[in-house]
Amino acid sequence: MKRRTVLSLLGAGAFGATSIGHARAQSKLVLKASDVHPLGYPTVEAVVRMGKKLDQATNGRLTVQMFPSMQLGGEKEALEQAQVGALALARVSVGVVGSIVDDVNVFNLPFVFRDVAHMRKVIDGEIGKELLDKISSNPQARLIGLCWMDGGSRNVYNTKRPVRTVEDLKGLKIRMMGNPLFVDTMNALGGNGVAMGMDQVYSALQTGVVDGAENNPPSYDSFGHYTIAKHYSMTEHLIIPEILVFSKRTWDGLSKDDQELLRKVAVEAQQEQRQLWDERVAESMKKIKDSGIEVVTFQDKKPFQDAVKPVWDKYGAKHAALVQRIQAVQ
Repeated sequence: MKRRTVLSLLGAGAFGATSIGHARAQSKLVLKASDVHPLGYPTVEAVVRMGKKLDQATNGRLTVQMFPSMQLGGEKEALEQAQVGALALARVSVGVVGSIVDDVNVFNLPFVFRDVAHMRKVIDGEIGKELLDKISSNPQARLIGLCWMDGGSRNVYNTKRPVRTVEDLKGLKIRMMGNPLFVDTMNALGGNGVAMGMDQVYSALQTGVVDGAENNPPSYDSFGHYTIAKHYSMTEHLIIPEILVFSKRTWDGLSKDDQELLRKVAVEAQQEQRQLWDERVAESMKKIKDSGIEVVTFQDKKPFQDAVKPVWDKYGAKHAALVQRIQAVQ
């Protein structure tokens, strides 16, 4: 999305948020929020509910204005806007944040979590808090890590054929998020990883620019990719938490009380989004199967895990101590 278009959508109030904040939040402050997903999607709904709580707790002084459905661009654009204060809140994948704060890339390693339940225990515990603090304390990030959100497991889908083995991925052009680690992961699995923004994937699938992509069931459903790419394989090669970040520029202008209130409602949002997520995954899987999509499941993922060893060799060594702690979480 062109910068001029983005700025016109944000409006002058987006930039006014910082100056209002420096008045110690005595007057009404509208916090702009962005998400690539539509209204009703679990991450969007969780932030909308946060906004209602803020509105109620401050008698309307703090409110959230949500821009869903990629109105302000993809996740990379949202993150950049939060960094300069044009947005207050951005819900993005850790994959995007990892390009700025390297420590969180540990969550981006393929098969680092045993399953979704394991991932949740990690983000709810000491490790999750430590990594949020690393984001908040990184001067280059210019972000505050508010809370984690559930992104489920990412699975491969494509227009060509069912993927039942590593060999089935060979030659397939698969869209990946724009982090070299993810592109390398797909290349290690035998496919051709193609970095691309989510806002481009639908047309790329239609035109054959890519043969497929990989994502969780609600995203595969909500973006309509299941209508084009009808082979869905539950590889679960990536189980990546998502994250809600706040613009540090706006944050620094808030009172300590308002900062604490935001942290409180964010912790509540982390748990509320999880419940919404589980409900949505069940609905999406039913819709996918009812649409006649072939869903491939696996009893043994070891061939896929073995295939990504080069990725671990390249990216995992510096995170070895943290990986050990993650894998020790029961």
